[in-house]
Amino acid sequence: MASEIVKISGLRKSYGPIEVLKGVDLTFREGEVHAFIGANGAGKSTLLGCLSGATAPSSGEIVINGESFDQLTPRLANRKGIGIIYQHFQVIEGLSVADNTFLGSEIKTCGVVDRGTQAENARRLLARLSSSIDPNLSLEKLSIGERQIVEIARALHLHPRILILDEPTAALSGREMEALHDVVHQLAKQEGLAIVYVTHLLDEIAEIADVVTILRDGAVVWTRPASDAPVEEIARAIAPRLARGSTARSRAGVGETIVRLKEYRSAFTGPVNLDLRQGEIVGLYGLLGSGRTDLIESLVGARKRVGGVYELGGGAVQMNSPSAALANGVALVASDRNQQSLFGELPAIDNLLIPHYAGIARKRSAHKSLFNKAAEAVNLVPKKPNLSASRFSGGNAQKLVMGRWLLPDLGTQVLLLDEPTQGVDIGAREDLYRLLFQFAASGGAVLVASSDPAEIVAVSDRVLILAHGQQIALLDGEIHEDQLVQLAHQSKAVIGGARRRAATAME
Repeated sequence: MASEIVKISGLRKSYGPIEVLKGVDLTFREGEVHAFIGANGAGKSTLLGCLSGATAPSSGEIVINGESFDQLTPRLANRKGIGIIYQHFQVIEGLSVADNTFLGSEIKTCGVVDRGTQAENARRLLARLSSSIDPNLSLEKLSIGERQIVEIARALHLHPRILILDEPTAALSGREMEALHDVVHQLAKQEGLAIVYVTHLLDEIAEIADVVTILRDGAVVWTRPASDAPVEEIARAIAPRLARGSTARSRAGVGETIVRLKEYRSAFTGPVNLDLRQGEIVGLYGLLGSGRTDLIESLVGARKRVGGVYELGGGAVQMNSPSAALANGVALVASDRNQQSLFGELPAIDNLLIPHYAGIARKRSAHKSLFNKAAEAVNLVPKKPNLSASRFSGGNAQKLVMGRWLLPDLGTQVLLLDEPTQGVDIGAREDLYRLLFQFAASGGAVLVASSDPAEIVAVSDRVLILAHGQQIALLDGEIHEDQLVQLAHQSKAVIGGARRRAATAME
C-alpha cells in the first residue's frame, strides 16, 4: 500500500453550538487521486480549511509525514508540503505568468526581482505540466484552462507532497477538463503527489479518482476505491433517498398558468420551457454555476433576457427592471439579503414597507398598523418596528425581506426566491416554508431556487433542474433527493453531447 502523507483523526470544528465537523477520519496517500465529495454545507470547505491552515480545528489531529499537529497555519501547511488551489483563482490579471507563478515568493537578486530567472523557472514548471505557455505573457491573454495550469505551477513551485484541487473543472470546457485530468494523473502517478480532488461532477470521478470519500453533515459516510463507487451509489450517499412532502403542507388546487416561458434565454441560461401556475411551487435546483440565479434574476429584469418568450397572464411582457416586474406583480427575494435586500441601519418597519410607501397612507400610525399585521403573519421575533434590521437574527431578517412582498392587497402574483433559507436556523426555516405554502394556497405562484435538495423536495410540486445553464429535466410526481443530485451532477461532456445531438437534429 502507498505510504501515508496526511492522516486526519477525530477532526472536529464547532462555531458556537453548531458542530460543522463531527470527528472526521481520513487518509491521503502518495500517488493517489482521492475524490472528496459532498453536498453544499456538508463541511468540505471547513475540512479543507483545517488542512490548509485557514481554519483552526476545535479538536483532533493532523499527521503530516509522521509529524502530529493539532492545528496548522497557512505558512506552516505550505512548509510541510500542503498546497491548495481554490475554486476562485488566486492569480492576478495585469501580471505576467511568471510573476503570478512566484507571487509572494519572488526570486530576487540584490533585493530586486530577477524576472529573467523567474521566467526560466516558470518555463520549467510549466513544462512539467506539459504546457508551452509563454511565462512572459500577461495573464489576461490566457484561457480559463491555461490560468488553472498557472495556478498548479504556482503550487508546484512550493514543492508540495499533497495538492488539494477545489472544484478545478467547474469553469473548464470539455477539452480543458481532459487536459487537466492528464496533468492530475501525471502529478499523482509519475511524481507521487497525493491529490485531493473536490468535485461536484459525479461522472468525472470514474475518469480521475482512485479513492472516493463522501462527506455528509460534517461526517464521513464512507471511503471506497473508485471502482466500487458507481455514480448511483455516490448520489444516494450524498443525499439519502427522501420522498417529497417531508414538510407538512395542505396543497391547494393548481389553477391557471400565470407565467409561461417558451425557449426563454438569459445571458447564461436557456433555453428554458416552463409553465408556472396559480397555487403551485416549482423548485429550481442546480449546483453552483448551474444558472439558477442568472435565470431567476432575469425574470425580474435584474439581468438581461436574450431570447425566447416571457408571458405573464397570457400576454408577452418585457421586464426591463425590478420596478417594472413589481408593477406587474412579480417580486424577487434575492440570495444575499445583506447586500441585495436588507437595509441594516434602517428600522424593521422601513425594511418591511419601504417598497410600498408611495402606495399606502402616509400616517405613521397606519404604517405601524400594517407592520403589526405583517409581523404577526410572518411570526417576526421580536415584533419591534423601530429595531434596526441588523439586530435581527438571520431567520427573522429573512422574514422582513420576504414579508415586504406578502403584505395584503399589494398585488404580488409571482414570488421568486433565490436560496431563501441560506443562513437560517431550522425553526425560522419552517416559518418561511409556511409563508410560501400560504402564498401558494391564496392563488400565488412560487419559483424557488435552491442548492439544497432536501429543501427542494420539501416544498416543491414540480422541479426544474439546471446544469451548466441547460435545462436538464422538469420533474413531477414523486421526487427524491438522490434523483435531483444525480441529474444536477451532469458533466460538461454530457451537456456538450446533448447540445451536439440537438444541433444535429435541427439540421
